[in-house]
Amino acid sequence: MLLREALRVQRGDVVSFVGAGGKTAALFRLAAELRAEGWRVLATTTTRVASYEVAQAPAAIQLSDAVTAEHIRDQLSEHGFVFLYAAGDARNAHKVIGLPLPVIGGLIDSVNSDVLLIEADGARQMPFKVPRAHEPVIPPETTLVVLVAGVDALDQPLDEAHVYNATRLCDRYGFAEGGRLIPPWMAAALRDPELGLRGVPNGARVCVLLNKTPGEGYVHRRARRVAQLALRSPRIEAVALGAMQSSGEPISEAQRRVAALVLAAGESARMGGQPKPLLPWDRGQTVIEAIVARLVALRLAEIVVVTGHRADDVARAVAWLPVRVVHNPDYQQGEMISSVQAGLRALSPGMAACLVVMGDQPALNARVVDQVLLAYGRGLGEIVTPVYEGRRGHPVLFDSRFWPELLALEGGAPRDVIARHPDRLHLLAVSDDSILRDIDTPQQYRRERRLAGLE
Repeated sequence: MLLREALRVQRGDVVSFVGAGGKTAALFRLAAELRAEGWRVLATTTTRVASYEVAQAPAAIQLSDAVTAEHIRDQLSEHGFVFLYAAGDARNAHKVIGLPLPVIGGLIDSVNSDVLLIEADGARQMPFKVPRAHEPVIPPETTLVVLVAGVDALDQPLDEAHVYNATRLCDRYGFAEGGRLIPPWMAAALRDPELGLRGVPNGARVCVLLNKTPGEGYVHRRARRVAQLALRSPRIEAVALGAMQSSGEPISEAQRRVAALVLAAGESARMGGQPKPLLPWDRGQTVIEAIVARLVALRLAEIVVVTGHRADDVARAVAWLPVRVVHNPDYQQGEMISSVQAGLRALSPGMAACLVVMGDQPALNARVVDQVLLAYGRGLGEIVTPVYEGRRGHPVLFDSRFWPELLALEGGAPRDVIARHPDRLHLLAVSDDSILRDIDTPQQYRRERRLAGLE
């Protein structure tokens, strides 16, 4: 996945990079991607940047009274990417000094670039940063803040030799100075309004970039845990895992908040009146409890159980689990879609996507659900449907861009929305038929229990 795709950069954005562990590399990587798409990219810094890094830009201009906005626009037209700075650093000949905030605000109004990229922080080449009181220097016009952290800081001592301003983090949370930096500690710093989110303008979007993350393996799994914990802050909309120095696409996946809608509203007519969600399953658990427990283990952002028939009994069954329950008063009408709509209306703000999970598939393999989530995180599709031997099953994932269409359906089914967007659909081949197996009838229920070794 490209960095611009993971960050969902839009024309007109003012993007500020803060933190440590690859800010400059990320800025230049994003600039190159956008320039390749024909965008006019303007970049600068509010701190200091190494001269050799500025030299990577096709055009670098030192602002002076003789440099006009027209000249900058001409250079943008010729080169596609221009880096602006105020002066050389008198204290360090290898660095240049960035622009004051008022100058940056004036550039936005006078230079018609498609995007403005800003390095708004410094970290003395350390992989992870906790800002000091005067940091970072983020222009108020910023629309997207990219908070960068190097995952190579994980497992390193939490001290001033390895983490910029480590003492501040220890003082705030009581972490042991010199102790091993673990994912929960890194995530706590990233999502803290006084630390990682310090100085972020109101209304600006925030994405975290976990740089130096390999595409798989132990370090990737630990970075994913940082992402899951960081996303507990509603201010963070996505966490991108990747490596800015990669020769291929730099992002391996982008974690976003994904909710699950568990549909448990039906009347179970073919089951002879026995509510399917309340049927016994394993170790004293009902079918609905077994399904929800598997989802809880995946650490989704939110789980909503949609009830209808025998709503109070279903709600009591899942009361011990970390879920919300919403009742669908129209469960006898509209079949599945009315329950999907009731669930969507109940979701908390800030969800990027939702899984539609059937409440009668107790054998659903959690690994398959994780594969669906990973396909979405890797940008393979904005609608993801698992497929076993050519047959589509559940759960199906829908990016939030399709929720208005789902909510607008009168009758019909979610597959009607899927059919409208074949270019956004990813059919995920899986090796497990649990996506197809439900318990509509007593015979199917007994079969599933036998297959699960419960009879």
